[in-house]
Amino acid sequence: MAFKEGIKERTKSKVKQPRQYQVLIYNDDFTPMDFVVEVLMRIFDKDEQTAAALMMSVHTGSCAVAGIYPRDIAQTKAAEAVRWAREEKYPLKVEAVCMP
Repeated sequence: MAFKEGIKERTKSKVKQPRQYQVLIYNDDFTPMDFVVEVLMRIFDKDEQTAAALMMSVHTGSCAVAGIYPRDIAQTKAAEAVRWAREEKYPLKVEAVCMP
């Protein structure tokens, strides 16, 4: 039997981290604050205190970051929040934006 001697090449493979997306919740004059807190707790897994603080950031500013996720997760969470808001007849705007 003959043995084949092979040279093992080592290749360095670099795994690219997926691009991250911010899910932004925007302020409006019609969506109740309590509903925004519920969205933050149920969809974005925030505790009540954190959700209330984020809601106040949205209320006093123009928007706030609800979370940072890979693209698919960010888009799914944003779509779920908007769907729920529309079911409740609220104009809440939520979108996933690529981080620079």
